[in-house]
Order: sequence, then structure tokens, then C-alpha cells
Amino acid sequence: MGYALIFSGQGMQHPAMLPWLENTEPLRLAAQRLEIRDWRERLSDPAWLSANRHAQLLLTACALAAWGQIAPHLPPPDMIAGYSVGEVAAYSAAGVFGVDTALQLAEQRAAAMDACALDQPGGMLGVTGLPLARVQQVCDAQGLYVAIDNGPMSCVLGGLAERLPAAELACQALGANCTRLPIGVASHTPLMTDARIAFEKVLASSAFLDPTLPLLASANATRIRDATQAKYTLAAQIDRTLLWNECMETLHARGVHCVLEVGAGHSLARLWNQRFEDVAARSVDEFRSVHRIAQWVSYHQGS
Repeated sequence: MGYALIFSGQGMQHPAMLPWLENTEPLRLAAQRLEIRDWRERLSDPAWLSANRHAQLLLTACALAAWGQIAPHLPPPDMIAGYSVGEVAAYSAAGVFGVDTALQLAEQRAAAMDACALDQPGGMLGVTGLPLARVQQVCDAQGLYVAIDNGPMSCVLGGLAERLPAAELACQALGANCTRLPIGVASHTPLMTDARIAFEKVLASSAFLDPTLPLLASANATRIRDATQAKYTLAAQIDRTLLWNECMETLHARGVHCVLEVGAGHSLARLWNQRFEDVAARSVDEFRSVHRIAQWVSYHQGS
């Protein structure tokens, strides 16, 4: 069995990420759309990154540029999955659409979500060290939602920004560790229903192909078989809880020898390693060269 390829979401980006990344087509196209020259310089500007459109478009471009450099040095992955906006890059890597369409969809997805947040600014809070059932009780009391299920003791809450501080204090009082994410919308919650509806209309006129590689949907942790299903799941994840814990379990049950995270930081690799000690995971952001990435995957595939 081979390796799993997972694409991370937003929130972990930093100016020094992916030091080996070349300025290839995805980044050039994104720079044109965003009217910027130096994307690393922009990553140093929290105010600029607070715009959902900027972050989602740029991170999708970085992910596709990174995979474009890495892919020629590796066999095809055994299965692909994406976390939040990372699912756009995952679909592209699986052959559902090309780079240009991926960037268009990332931009339109972000615009739809930003429009939802105009009248009701949202936010997200990472919570670890507390069982999901206890977190759900806090959500019920504070009018928030479990946006992402990352595992038995890890999740992300979403909802109105004004309600997050009280939820953070409540979770901390129960012994949890909390981290506010630099995201200005309540992704993967019912507050994004209008965004999901708007994005469904965008996808209806978009050209999708059936995946050419095994592709896993984060909205329901099932394999995507065709273009119709791909459109449904890419929209559905906007306003429903991401079942990332189930996605990880599916990948593990598939018998992969290692997991490679593509994107900024190493949050998904860390989540994986906390759950599954028998299968190693690393992020491409931990390496100094594409050669080292390929070496690592090849070593574990042969183990």
C-alpha cells in the first residue's frame, strides 16, 4: 500500500512557509488575481490576511504549486483528502478540475463566505483536551457549533465572534486548551448556509470531471466516485461539521504506509501522529527541499 495525501486549511500560514517553493503557475495566477507582487510579504500582514478571499486564494495556490513540484518525484497517492479550503486543492490534485478552476473556486467560495459574515461576523476556536460531548455542552450553552471534529479530544468551534470569548473561558475552566484561529467567518456551521447555497450555484455551471485518483470527502468521510458527487460534497462542507476524525480513520483503515500533509504548518500531521503511532505523518512544510520530501515518502513506502 502507498501513501495518503492530505491538504491543510487556513490558519497556520506564515512568511517562511515552504522555503523551497518556486514561483510556478498557481502562484503567478493568484498574484494576478490578488494584484500583489510578493506573496510572502503579504503573509506578514495580518490585516491583509484577515480577508478570507486573500487567505483562501493564496493558500490554494501555494498548495497546488507545492504539489506540482512534488508530484513528479512520487508515485500517485493511494488516497487524497482536504481539510476545509484544502479540499479545493485536493479535488484538483485528484483530477476533478485544473489549476485555474481551483483558484476561481477558492476565490468564489471565500466571497460567498465573506458575504455571510457581513452582518454577523464570525470566528473559530480550536479546543483540545476536552471530550467532544463536553465541548458540545459548551456550544449549546453559548449558541455555538462544533465546526470540525478532529478526534476524541480535539475539535474546532465556530459561531458569532462575540460569543467565542465566553466559550473559551468555559472550555478553559473545564481543563481545555484553546486557540483562537485567524479566521473571520464561522466556517462549517449553519451560519454559512447562505454561502453554501451561493456556492452551489457557482458549482452548477463549473466543469467537473470524475476523480482520477481516490478522493475522500470531509463532509461525510466517504469516497467521491463521480463529478456529481464531487460538486455536492464540495458545497456541503461549507455549512456542516467536517468529519476529519472519520477521514483519518478511513485513511488508516486503508492501510497506507505514511501520510503527507501539503500546506502551511503541520497541524494535520500532528493530529494524525497523536492518533496513529503505527503510521508516520509529516508536513511538506517541515522539509527544506523537495528531494527530502520524496526521500521520506519513499522510505516509508518501502517499510
